[in-house]
Amino acid sequence: MTRRRIAAGLAVLAGLVVLALVATASVGVWSVRRAYPDYDGSAELPRLTADVEVIRDENGIPHIYADTAEDLFRAQAYVHAQDRFWQMDFRRHVTSGRLSELFGEDQVETDAFVRTLGWTDVARAELPLISPESRRYFDAYADGVNAWLDHTDGGERGLAYTLLGLTGGDDAPSRWTPVDSLSWLKAMAWDLRGNMQDELSRSLIAGSGLPADRVEQLWPESPSELTPPIVPDEYVSPRLPDTLNGPDGTPVPLAPAAADAIQRAADGLDAAPVTFGDGDGVGSNSWVVAGDHTESGAPLLANDPHLAPSMPSIWYQVGLHCRDVGPACPFDVVGYSFAGLPGVIIGHNQDVAWGFTNLSPDVTDLYLEQVRGNSYLVGDDWVPLEVREETIRVAGGDDVTITVRRTRHGPLISERDDDIEDVGGEARVEAEPPPDDGYEVALRWTALDPGRTADAIFALNRAGDWESFRSAASMFDVPSQNLVYADTDGNIGYQAPGRIPVRTSYDGRYPVPGWTGTYEWAGYIPFASLPSVLNPAQGYVVTANQPVTSDRYPFLLTGDFDPGHRAGRINDLLAERVDSGEPVGVEDMAAIQLDSYSDAADILVPYLLELDAPEGYYGDGLRLLRDWDKSMTADSAAAAYFNAVWRNLLELTFHDELPEDEWPDGGGRWFEVVRNLLQVPTDSFWDDVSSENVTETRDIILVEAARDARDEMTREQGKDASKWEWGRLHGLELTEPTFGTSDIGLVEWLFNRGPVEVGGGGSIVLANAWDAAEGYETVWSPSMRMIVDLDDLDASRWIDLTGISGHPFHDNYWDQTELWRDGETLPMRWDEDGVRDAGEHTFTFRPTEPSASP
Repeated sequence: MTRRRIAAGLAVLAGLVVLALVATASVGVWSVRRAYPDYDGSAELPRLTADVEVIRDENGIPHIYADTAEDLFRAQAYVHAQDRFWQMDFRRHVTSGRLSELFGEDQVETDAFVRTLGWTDVARAELPLISPESRRYFDAYADGVNAWLDHTDGGERGLAYTLLGLTGGDDAPSRWTPVDSLSWLKAMAWDLRGNMQDELSRSLIAGSGLPADRVEQLWPESPSELTPPIVPDEYVSPRLPDTLNGPDGTPVPLAPAAADAIQRAADGLDAAPVTFGDGDGVGSNSWVVAGDHTESGAPLLANDPHLAPSMPSIWYQVGLHCRDVGPACPFDVVGYSFAGLPGVIIGHNQDVAWGFTNLSPDVTDLYLEQVRGNSYLVGDDWVPLEVREETIRVAGGDDVTITVRRTRHGPLISERDDDIEDVGGEARVEAEPPPDDGYEVALRWTALDPGRTADAIFALNRAGDWESFRSAASMFDVPSQNLVYADTDGNIGYQAPGRIPVRTSYDGRYPVPGWTGTYEWAGYIPFASLPSVLNPAQGYVVTANQPVTSDRYPFLLTGDFDPGHRAGRINDLLAERVDSGEPVGVEDMAAIQLDSYSDAADILVPYLLELDAPEGYYGDGLRLLRDWDKSMTADSAAAAYFNAVWRNLLELTFHDELPEDEWPDGGGRWFEVVRNLLQVPTDSFWDDVSSENVTETRDIILVEAARDARDEMTREQGKDASKWEWGRLHGLELTEPTFGTSDIGLVEWLFNRGPVEVGGGGSIVLANAWDAAEGYETVWSPSMRMIVDLDDLDASRWIDLTGISGHPFHDNYWDQTELWRDGETLPMRWDEDGVRDAGEHTFTFRPTEPSASP
């Protein structure tokens, strides 16, 4: 959504950029290179207590050495700003609803939606809730960013500011504040919010006229044999706690009636559909193997989060080292950070390593509200809405004032989002007359309540054992993540954190009436009752967005987990090694990360092989499948043909009956939908309702899909089927989200890179996913890969999708991409001697010299 709108807003650039940057080659080169930071030298930082040293290797990855935590985060901020300030500035404009200040009136709609949610307001409310120590760290980080701003000007800050100056956008960044950092956590929570899209999709498809039983066919139960849950039953207590967490986090007694309702809901899960989470959207792989099964005898931990590809990467690799680790400076950590936020998000310190995948619990509910003017119905009473006005500044245009309205459940978002407005407009509520003004939709979301996730980041960074790790996790309110754990003492574990609501009378799968009081949250699951396991008997833990527990667990985390194709494959590969007695090494962990076996092919190919493969043209593709190992490697002709069949099959089967916005993306949920349909050759979904005088069946559609795929591949890659390649069809474009979407060739050439030919696909361990409704271009990918060796931390490996730098044409702008594509990794250096031996640049921050007395 943001990409398309920003592209429209930048159309004004065409003539100006050509004049300014192409008039002479020297002007163009100077405009690009003037922002490149000095990796060698020194700079003064206000409030620094002692020298801080930054050592970078050939990939520009910085390791920072300081005497105090505050000095460490001041320097991290300056380094982030050197390489990625435009990314940081863009992010804070997104989270504060201020994109219109940069790009003009086309961004007003996006800004209005973010202002309605109030991310910055929540971040501002969180600031006094976090510990004084964390506040000092955020203040120090802001000091570092602002020192960099003081040392630079205009286009020295990045090519983007040169272009903004030409277009009338705001090219004079405001001072950085701790709220700017905290707000980014809200953006990440929004992307990882769970099943809200499924809730919307079910409602919209039902509203289009499809009967309820056929809607439920599109969210089928996942086969129990597909993958085991993350936490085995023997580590799950079915007993309900005596208290829940209230809205303010304090314990409240669990009423007997509520306990009974929760238990009945848990008991009834067998009868409820087990539906899928984000499919080809936000997902991740992570697993940890105990030392009993590794070459070194110490644990190994792997992680590769799957996010939308962008230029530069969402991650920033960094080492943060206190010279003397102790109370004044407790950090010694290496890992992946976010530019704009202090600390490390995923990585390891001297004692423990951790990784994240999205737990995807249902932390949102959509409430239909009866609204009349600025009042809404609660029970039998009409009560005032909370109303405020927001003014949006618009570059090159007049300010826009919007009205934001809020119920007890949260903001009314139906006025800002077309899909959500449709849900309100199509509401069907039994035995309730429509209100005078109609239905609106309010969002209840845990991330709109202030929390302490910021404290959790620093606590994770300095955790020294399982108990301190769990203590840190207990503060990780949003987004709820699967946390895997390993330590140098040989322990492995898993912890589910987060603020997860308890529902007593519904499952959160559809919007519910907000005025009845029937569908309120009873509280939050206490941290002590969240799923957790230390040193499981099987010797490994796998998290890949699959169900966390079986139905033995007494709370409903979500009805929309990923079905578990990736998790099942990783479990199978690890079990094969463990059962055979073959020890697992770092290279084996890396090989699993690159596994491209497709469960979709496993499901569909047997049916395709039953089709007649005629001699010549229309049989060429089908014959490719006969000896295919079902791996989606980039050079595979069979993979290219199969995916074309898969896409055409989904189109022929579903596009005639589903709204266009709900056409299948082809991810894991659709694997199971198609698996079930293949077993019923005359299911009504096979029939094309737009065709006359014929009722299509499974076999007719399979033949049509196979023929259409042959024609498509001929158009795309030629008649000779042996020369087809999946990677050429399945490119990865690295697109900068602002000027890289301008629709101006020159500007996009400056910022964007690719396409990169890749293998893999949706719900495959090598998760280079694509959207079958749009085409074959990669839309989600492993945003990084990390393998930590707890026996020898210097044997750990990592890679980023792009590179450290956010400056186009810099040597480190996308120097890691080719390695990433080929499955290669870089040393994740830890020991200071190794860091110094590999160092190619050294930068020193010095305390500001006191001013001379007059």
